[in-house]
Amino acid sequence: MTRIRSSATRRRPAAAADSTPPDASAAATPPPPAARAAPRKRTAGKPLHGSAEAPRRARLMNAKQAGDFIRALADANPAPETELHFSSPYTLLVAVALSAQATDVSVNKATATLFLEADTPEAMVALGEEGLARHIRSIGLWKGKAKNVIAMSRLLIERHGGTVPADRAALEALPGVGRKTANVVLNVAFGEEAMAVDTHIFRLGNRTGLAPGKTPRAVEDALVKRCPPDLLRDAHHWLILHGRYVCKARMPECWRCVAIALCNYGDKVRVPPSR
Repeated sequence: MTRIRSSATRRRPAAAADSTPPDASAAATPPPPAARAAPRKRTAGKPLHGSAEAPRRARLMNAKQAGDFIRALADANPAPETELHFSSPYTLLVAVALSAQATDVSVNKATATLFLEADTPEAMVALGEEGLARHIRSIGLWKGKAKNVIAMSRLLIERHGGTVPADRAALEALPGVGRKTANVVLNVAFGEEAMAVDTHIFRLGNRTGLAPGKTPRAVEDALVKRCPPDLLRDAHHWLILHGRYVCKARMPECWRCVAIALCNYGDKVRVPPSR
């Protein structure tokens, strides 16, 4: 099947080398012990570096710093290639819809047989929910996804003649297609400068200070605004890859980050932990 750039790649990012003074009056009269900030303690069972739902936040990068950060990622990996397997806008749409809360590897295993049997909306509707379910039971939330993919395929036939529309509103009107999925399809299949924010980019945007935001949409809007225009289309890929392979959820591998000098994260892990 044809490979088109999307949300992941086999090529991982390359490795790389590497205040305000206190108020005088405050210093003269130290606060009482109860008012002093207690040292931060590790909470048992919780990641030290934040979570997908509550990522750590760093100070906002300035515009030049943000541009240089993305250029560093681009220089290290100029031509990312997708790990999702697909051969058309339709199979891309299905693959991305199936990838929600699932890995690209698991989706590829499922679609390897699925797309041999149904790679068009018409064939998918003929396959039906039960037939589709046979292929995707190994993927998380497969029951809901089977229902949505069949309904989505039916609407593509009824409203768009079986063709995936190159329009955000039309895409988001399809069952199981949210803003992130629509952005991936618009970016990869139709070449639009869309920024799809998944959990990796949401975490990275907050943790590094590249584009802090309380919601994926806030991070998306900030990234679009701060990304160098000539890099906007591919920035989605670089950021996902960096979040997946380097700036990882449980512990960022800062010791091999190509943009470490530009990152505002305060608790960088500069050396690999001993085992």
